Amino acid sequence: MQHPSIRDRIIDATMVLAAHRDWDSFDLADVARQAEVSLSEFRDCFPSKGAVLAGLARRIDQAVLADEARELADEPVRERLFDVLMRRLDAMAPYKAGIRSLMKALRRDPLMLLALNQTAVNSMRFMLAAAGIDTEGPLGALRIQGGVLLFARVVEVWVDDEDKDMAKTMARLDRELDQAGKIIHRIEGFAGSKGPLHGLCQRLQAGRSAPRPRRGRRADEAA
Repeated sequence: MQHPSIRDRIIDATMVLAAHRDWDSFDLADVARQAEVSLSEFRDCFPSKGAVLAGLARRIDQAVLADEARELADEPVRERLFDVLMRRLDAMAPYKAGIRSLMKALRRDPLMLLALNQTAVNSMRFMLAAAGIDTEGPLGALRIQGGVLLFARVVEVWVDDEDKDMAKTMARLDRELDQAGKIIHRIEGFAGSKGPLHGLCQRLQAGRSAPRPRRGRRADEAA
């Protein structure tokens, strides 16, 4: 059995501490003790607690991207994006308590929130790409940042959603995707129906009533 790397131990230790303490109440030395590593080893892997969160985000990215839903390849882009973001929440589930503590800290510290935005942008770039959404150029950057804001609002519901089927979370994601489609439609109105956002708007509006086999299958497997 392969032992966790030092990086993984530090990430796990950080989230364990965050699950049981306020984010601001523990420091680098506390994390090092929890991970059973020296501060020198910690520094060789990460320069800060915030950088550890970027490492966690990469871990979650890789879990989502490795679990590609090929059976949804022919589904509307809205359905694919719904599936990708729900798979991201599945990958985040082991760290929910720590993420809840982190979110409380972010509400108190706008500078920390701003600093973590780039980490969120980097992750969302790959989530949109996995759903088949173009992320290049100025319009791609707009889509990515919009996806970050959309997902943040969904996470606010998810952290307190203890329902096994995550009905409240799924309903919020549905509403956010609807709202995103409407916003894109308004923006497109300034450029006409042949503008560059028109295709994305149509794809986000499509498929909202389609079944979600991945969620249903997972519920069956968990039963």
